[in-house]
Amino acid sequence: MAQSLSNQRVAWFNGKFMPEGQIMIPFRDRSWKYGDGAFDMTRTFEGHPFRLKEHIDRFYRSLRYLQIDPGLSPKEMIAYSEEVVARNEHLRPAVGDWWLGQRVSRGVDAVGDEGWDHTGPNVVIEVLPLPLAKRAKLFRDGADVITTTARRTAPSMLSPRAKTHNYLNMIVAERPVKALNPDAWAVLLDENGNLAEGLGSNIFLVRDGQLFTPSERYVLPGVSRQMTIDMANRLGIACTQGDIDLFDAANADEMFLTSTSLCILPVRSFNGTPVGDGKVPGAVTKKLIDAYSKDVGCDFVAQYLKFLQ
Repeated sequence: MAQSLSNQRVAWFNGKFMPEGQIMIPFRDRSWKYGDGAFDMTRTFEGHPFRLKEHIDRFYRSLRYLQIDPGLSPKEMIAYSEEVVARNEHLRPAVGDWWLGQRVSRGVDAVGDEGWDHTGPNVVIEVLPLPLAKRAKLFRDGADVITTTARRTAPSMLSPRAKTHNYLNMIVAERPVKALNPDAWAVLLDENGNLAEGLGSNIFLVRDGQLFTPSERYVLPGVSRQMTIDMANRLGIACTQGDIDLFDAANADEMFLTSTSLCILPVRSFNGTPVGDGKVPGAVTKKLIDAYSKDVGCDFVAQYLKFLQ
């Protein structure tokens, strides 16, 4: 397999590997115009993609929901993704690890007289560095979570289970939180006032040694979320999926976020009040972090912490 020796990352775009700076999306692409597309992201651990098949399976569920055919089978998407990682391996040691993403738009909204060479779905497979340095202090101190006033889009309107290019609900909801505390992690409530999810993250709380997490109906079912549930079952830790209101959250003994890039991130405060005794990670969270690290073959906490400035 030939590898690029350039200092620019290589991506896959509509059938070709090329330097990512050469990828050009037409301005009439429906994803640019309307957010009409889907994507998925996994990460690498020391250059190895994390649960790539599970992420691609989830990606194709989003595409089926949006009725977009990318023109590639899931197996082809996996193979091209693995090759993108391989072609960029010479650049990875300098940054630590990658986000690995697959993006598909519905394509160009053509009037018909522009002479576009390609009007079908635009497909991009990319890597970019994980923000290890930016997030390192979160793993030292724990995260501060603040709930937003704007609610998560309801399933009756647009399913939160689809990972689409239209992230405005999350972005607009998060901005007031970031204005209060740029380092805080925003979590949206669902239409009924229960915890839903953050931008790219799921939330768990621990009470009396048991785990609780919002129902899948109101959130993107994260691959790391499911992994955490599975690990809890193996460790004999009960896990309940369902409604979690602000009273439940205020009385949590421990709290943490999960995402592919964060893995498991302990939360130290919720809406300005320390979670439990305020010490992170808590006992149950630590068990899950250790199990997660063992499963992926990488001490992800240490990986983050070595980037502390």
